[in-house]
Amino acid sequence: MSTAGEAMAAAAARLRAAGVPDPARDARLLLAHAASVDAARVTLIAPEDIAPEIAERFETLVALRAVRVPVSQLVGKRAFYGRDFRITRDVLDPRPETETLIDLALSAPFDTVLDLGTGSGCILVSLLAERTDAWGVGVDLSEEACLQASANAVLHGVAARAEVFQSDWFERVEGRFDLIVANPPYLAQGEMADVAPELRDHEPHMALTDGLDGLSAYRVIAGTAQGYLTSQGRVMVEIGWQQGDAVGAIFRDAGWAKVDLVQDMDGRSRVICASRPA
Repeated sequence: MSTAGEAMAAAAARLRAAGVPDPARDARLLLAHAASVDAARVTLIAPEDIAPEIAERFETLVALRAVRVPVSQLVGKRAFYGRDFRITRDVLDPRPETETLIDLALSAPFDTVLDLGTGSGCILVSLLAERTDAWGVGVDLSEEACLQASANAVLHGVAARAEVFQSDWFERVEGRFDLIVANPPYLAQGEMADVAPELRDHEPHMALTDGLDGLSAYRVIAGTAQGYLTSQGRVMVEIGWQQGDAVGAIFRDAGWAKVDLVQDMDGRSRVICASRPA
């Protein structure tokens, strides 16, 4: 029988051979999940013999990770903006760069928010959790995503202030909002062959690409959102790091008076923020 530390080292080597980025971290997270301990405590159990049932669970998790199933799907959660969100293969895995949009949204007051293509609900729920007097609506074309977003709203205690339902962008949305946010599918169809296997093979394609040039969602939002904003309302959309000029032009051409490009922590173009014409 091997120790937990030996099992973790062997798993890291196996994941490294499979081309998994940061294999030691993933091995630690998967062992923590298999052993039902906090990841920070894995080093404490490393010298101990690994129980057979834990070893079996760990082996299954490592085998799945080796074929590039995302860690978040294997452990069922992903940390985002200081909270853990429940994740399944029906929704996009929340990315750290999306936190740029949250910071920007919280930089000015709002009482109402609309989250287009809400997915896991990580944007909507984070905003409502941080702004406890606000209420919001999240919509998604995927019924499974709506269920996941609703579950995360319950998990973080904002369900009473969040309405989530199925809609093709604005199709079933009513009313006006102080803030409209979206992290739409922005990969062009031609880019899909080059993305990591975790995305290409295990995350919903409709959350990654529009099947066209990666810009169609921005055209819909730029052309429609003005009719759903309050007088001082703002729209914020996450973009691909090379799309700043193209998405900015789409919003300016649609008649938005102020269009700003905001960079993420790595200095890459990440969010377009637009406000209504005067």
